[in-house]
Amino acid sequence: MYRYILLVMFSMMCGVMVYAENISREEVTPEATRAIQKGLHFLESTQEADGVWRCDIGYKLNTSYQVTKSNGPHVGVTSLASIAMMANGSLPNRGTYGRNVQQGLKFVLTCVHPANGYISKYGSRMYSHAFATLFLAEVYGAQPDRELREKLQKAVNLITSCQNSEGGWRYEPIASDADMSVTVCQVQALRAARNIGIRVPKKCIERAIEYIRQSATWNGGFKYQLLPMSESRVSFALTAAGVTALHGAGVYDDKAIQQGLEFLLNLPAHENPPPNHYFYYYGHYYAVQAMYIAGGSYWEKWYPKIRDELVASQNPDGSWEGDVGKNFATAVASIILQVPYRYLPIFQR
Repeated sequence: MYRYILLVMFSMMCGVMVYAENISREEVTPEATRAIQKGLHFLESTQEADGVWRCDIGYKLNTSYQVTKSNGPHVGVTSLASIAMMANGSLPNRGTYGRNVQQGLKFVLTCVHPANGYISKYGSRMYSHAFATLFLAEVYGAQPDRELREKLQKAVNLITSCQNSEGGWRYEPIASDADMSVTVCQVQALRAARNIGIRVPKKCIERAIEYIRQSATWNGGFKYQLLPMSESRVSFALTAAGVTALHGAGVYDDKAIQQGLEFLLNLPAHENPPPNHYFYYYGHYYAVQAMYIAGGSYWEKWYPKIRDELVASQNPDGSWEGDVGKNFATAVASIILQVPYRYLPIFQR
């Protein structure tokens, strides 16, 4: 695995698009390849001169998205769009989208609060902080830099210091309760940081694992918060988040994972989030990772379905529709389609 990661990093730094020998060419079909290219070209066209991508800034509220700033410079979406380009084999100033990634990186670094490491702009919250931390970790793993490491460590420290008594995280840095949708983002950011040598307390991960396991339910799903079932909810997106969070915390052989995967595969169609909804992209972002890490029949059943669904729903201009903005939807859809490329260490089995 270590040799494989070195090969991937070398190819990324050289700006060369290569496939690992064991990636099936049938996974990323010609139609999916064209969709990826169109999606990334769309993102390239919507990035602004200062490196940002705009989108509605806000937070999830029940089954909707509460907008606090319409079409604002979005640190979270900028990070996701940059990650989508890295998933295609680019790095800052390296590869087809190297300039775009570099500009995105410059913007995100300006959003790191010098005192506490909180990565926020225009009122963005812990979701965006986590995606930005993940982005910085993936960059640092391939292109080590002293300033980047210092800011990344501060961002990680902010996450670990904000873990609450339940063992999870919430929308704001300081909160008395936690929820699965925010927790998975923080766990993945911490996993990416640990992968490249950033200090993450072991106790923090252990407490997160306990929180995630407590969120698993009898029917295989994962619930939103540690509340009685009558007061919380179980959903496709939350279950995908729960399984991926356990994987991110280093747990792979667990009853909750097996039951969660089966829950996702057997979920009735009417209970899936509708296309274009925030939960659709958020849920599938984690579901595709959960199925990829599980591998075998899970991956073989899951990826072709979401691949073809995304290819069919792409707009002629290369974007995907989303209720919080095309840039968010397009970045996430592009990441999902490119998971088989395995350029990003966070997507390694």
